[in-house]
Amino acid sequence: MSKQGILSIDQGTTSSRAIVFGPDGHQFASAQQEFAQHYPANGWVEHDPEEIWSTTLDSCKEAIENAESKGVTISCIGITNQRETTLVWNKETGKAIYPAIVWQDRRTAQYCESIAQHQTEVRAKTGLLLDPYFSASKIKWILDEVEGARNLANKGKLAFGTVDSFLIWRLTEGQRHVTDATNACRTNLFNIHTQQWDDDLLNLFDIPKSVLPEVLDCAADFGTSSAKVLGTNIPISGVAGDQQAALIGQSCFEPGDLKSTYGTGCFALLNTGESPVMSTHQLLTTVGYRLSGKTTYALEGAIFTAGANIQWLRDGINVLQHAKQSQVLAESLDYDHGVFLVPGFAGLGAPHWNPNARASLFGMTRGTGPAHFARAALEAVCYQTHELLTAMKNDGMPSTKVRVDGGMVANDWLCQFLADILQIDVHRPKIMESTALGAAYLAGLQNGIYNTLDDIAAHKQIDRVFKPELGLQTRQRLLNKWELAVKATLAFAN
Repeated sequence: MSKQGILSIDQGTTSSRAIVFGPDGHQFASAQQEFAQHYPANGWVEHDPEEIWSTTLDSCKEAIENAESKGVTISCIGITNQRETTLVWNKETGKAIYPAIVWQDRRTAQYCESIAQHQTEVRAKTGLLLDPYFSASKIKWILDEVEGARNLANKGKLAFGTVDSFLIWRLTEGQRHVTDATNACRTNLFNIHTQQWDDDLLNLFDIPKSVLPEVLDCAADFGTSSAKVLGTNIPISGVAGDQQAALIGQSCFEPGDLKSTYGTGCFALLNTGESPVMSTHQLLTTVGYRLSGKTTYALEGAIFTAGANIQWLRDGINVLQHAKQSQVLAESLDYDHGVFLVPGFAGLGAPHWNPNARASLFGMTRGTGPAHFARAALEAVCYQTHELLTAMKNDGMPSTKVRVDGGMVANDWLCQFLADILQIDVHRPKIMESTALGAAYLAGLQNGIYNTLDDIAAHKQIDRVFKPELGLQTRQRLLNKWELAVKATLAFAN
């Protein structure tokens, strides 16, 4: 008897993955491919669109083949993606006219500063800050800097998309130019109150409306994959940006539910229900998910580098041979090891929002070695999470627990230190790939595999709860030193 499967495409910042889930969250098959990061100038980060596509397509084909060999039939496709990363392609050829400008890219910082007088308007409509992190200034840069792009755009011949849109265009052979509300709301062009592209914002950034995709609910008809592409026609029925997909995957369906994902970056999202909460502490107000035309909002804190810190130690300066080594090295040191890393490799996100900040390392001696680098890199993520949760608390949204996921939380030491620094319980799920799982849940919801969000929540299983153990005096001493390191980093940047 054939078993039912959902193909989840998880297109991330450093790799493309495809996982085939059963309705209960069981993984039948998975495949993953890393791809290159390009840094053509200081603060610039780019991806090759064709490499995004080829790694995604190859991963999908491998996962589908493996699942089918086990008697699994793919019912539908869910897509989740690195958000804000910007692609512009020719509608006739389907080819991108410039490399994908990655969410971490800071090339438009000066432009964003030049229109800073519009910050209040942008914030009120989008819930976001006026920052190079978001897509609008990246789109404008491509249209202005690529020869002939502005003219083609004005003639309606170019399409903009976040990665989900680009993949759907390719999967459907150009039949659908669509996105979902969670990706649209990360562009600085989408009004989160009207749930529409905003003409005033389009005028501000000088972007023609013709380049934009149609915005759908997170569970909707996004088209059907072409048999020429995947070998069979499969409905694409769920889409969400990676952090919102993790919110779904962690079943954060009630106001006050909080999840924090530790992938390339770290992103904490707190469900605020039907009403958007406008932060007074530099957090973002965003769409958590939109289902059946009803929007659920979230508060978000963004840390630009988390797992990327460990990747830098491995690939950038060759301090680590592999990422898992970081836990063993961290465990070898005491709390008073004295080294602090402020990972401003791509600027600092919430609550500082300084695009000019760069990474700083404090407290080194001649005795400083790989263990200090590894531990400082892991600790930094926990200190920054503390900053985010403190901002949420100051916005009137305190938390009693946090649900964590992402590749980094396989590290027990990290989860325990996180609980110690946050002074709340840290819940780790049995299925740590919450992002991919959330996309699968959305696709299954549209496809009738699940009827309600309660059906989805019924599958949630906790692997382990980490409780605070660290003495409060030691904790406060560490946080005080961290605060000094951040102040010094910001002073240098300014």
